[in-house]
Amino acid sequence: MPSITSTTTAPGTGTAGPRTWAAVLALAAATFSVVTTEMLPVGLLTPLGAGLRVSAGTAGLAVTLPGLVAAASALLLPVAVRRADRRSVLCALLLLLTAANVLSALAPHIAVLLLARVLVGMCIGGVWAIAAGLGTRLLPPHRAGRATALIFSGIAVASVLGVPAGTFLGSLAGWRWAFAALAGVTLTVTAALVLFLPPLPPQAPVRPGTFARLLRTPGVGRGLLAIALLVTGHFTAYTYVRPVLDRIPGLGAGTVSTLLLGYGLAGVAGTFAGGELAARTPRRALSAIAAGLGTVVLLLIPAAGSLAASTALLVLWGLVYGGVSVSAQSLLSAAAPRAREAGSALFAGVFNMAIALGAFTGGRTADALGPAAVLGVGGALALLALPALLSRGARRPDTAGATAVRERA
Repeated sequence: MPSITSTTTAPGTGTAGPRTWAAVLALAAATFSVVTTEMLPVGLLTPLGAGLRVSAGTAGLAVTLPGLVAAASALLLPVAVRRADRRSVLCALLLLLTAANVLSALAPHIAVLLLARVLVGMCIGGVWAIAAGLGTRLLPPHRAGRATALIFSGIAVASVLGVPAGTFLGSLAGWRWAFAALAGVTLTVTAALVLFLPPLPPQAPVRPGTFARLLRTPGVGRGLLAIALLVTGHFTAYTYVRPVLDRIPGLGAGTVSTLLLGYGLAGVAGTFAGGELAARTPRRALSAIAAGLGTVVLLLIPAAGSLAASTALLVLWGLVYGGVSVSAQSLLSAAAPRAREAGSALFAGVFNMAIALGAFTGGRTADALGPAAVLGVGGALALLALPALLSRGARRPDTAGATAVRERA
C-alpha cells in the first residue's frame, strides 16, 4: 500500500503556517461554542424556569439532558459518519448547534426547549469526539501538544467568558436573547471552519467493534477508568462549589464571582501548562493532576475559616483541573496512536458520563451530609485515579514502533 503524503490526512505531517494555526483556533472556537451552549442554562436557570412556567428542578433538565445525550453521541456519531470528511461533519454539527440555539430562543414550552437540548447533546458529543484528536493531524509532533491544548482551551474560555457573558446578556435583555446571540456565535464559528479547516478524510473508520478492541489495548481501559474517577471527583465537588464557598465567614456574592473568575483564569493557564507536560509524558502529567486535584479539594475542608487560604486553594484547583482534558486526550492518543478518533470518542463518552455522575453524586452527598462531605467524596474519588495511572498496565506503549509500521504501510 502506498504511503499517505497529503498533509491534511497524515498525522503529524502538517505545516505550522498561519493558516494551520487559524484552523486550530477555529477548532478552539468550536469547543468554546459547544461548552458555552451546554452550560449557559446554569446562569439562566431562574429566569428560564420563570419564563416557561416550570420549577427550577424541571428547568435543570436543560443542563442534565445534553450531558447524557453527549455521552451516547460521542460513541455513536463517529460510527455513523465513518466515511465522511471530518471538516464536513464538524461544519454540519455547528450548523445543527446554531439551529438548536435558535429553537431554544423561540421555545414556547419546556418540551420544545428540551428537544433543542437533545440536539445540543448530539453536537457536544460529536464535536468532542472528532475535534479532540485533530491537533496531531494538523501539526507535526513537536507542535501537536500545543495545538491540542489550544483546542481544549475553548472549554476553559467558555467558563471564564462565554457563560458569564451569556448570563449578563440574559439579565439585560432576557434569556431568549442570550440563546439568540449564541446562535450568531455558532454560525460565525461554522464560517471559520469552512474557511480555515483543510479537507480531513477519515483515516481509520470507526466501526462498532473498534471500541471493544480499543478497550483491550494496554493502557486504554485503565486510562479511561482513571479519567472517569478524576472527572467524577471534580464535578462531585465543583458542582456544589457555591455552598462550599458560602461557608467562609463574611463572604459576599461579589467576592464569590471574583473567586470563580480567578478559578476560570487559572484553568486557562492550566490547559496550556498541562498541554506542554502531556506532550512529553501524558501519564505522569495526569498522575500529577490526580494527586494535586485530590489534595487541593481535601484541603478546602479545613480552609473554610480563612478567605486567603480558600482563595489560594480555589485558584490552584483551577490551575490543576485545567490540564485534565488535554492530558487525558494525550494519554489515550499515546496508548492507541492508530485509533485516535475512536480513542477521542471513548474519552468524550466517559467524560460526559462522569460529569453527570459527579453532579448526581455531589447532590446526594450535599443533601445528606453537607458541603464538607462533598469535598471529601470528590477529593477521595480524584485520588483513587492514581492506582490506575501508576499501575504497570497503564504504561505508555511504544508509539515509535507503531509510527514506523504506519509509515511502512
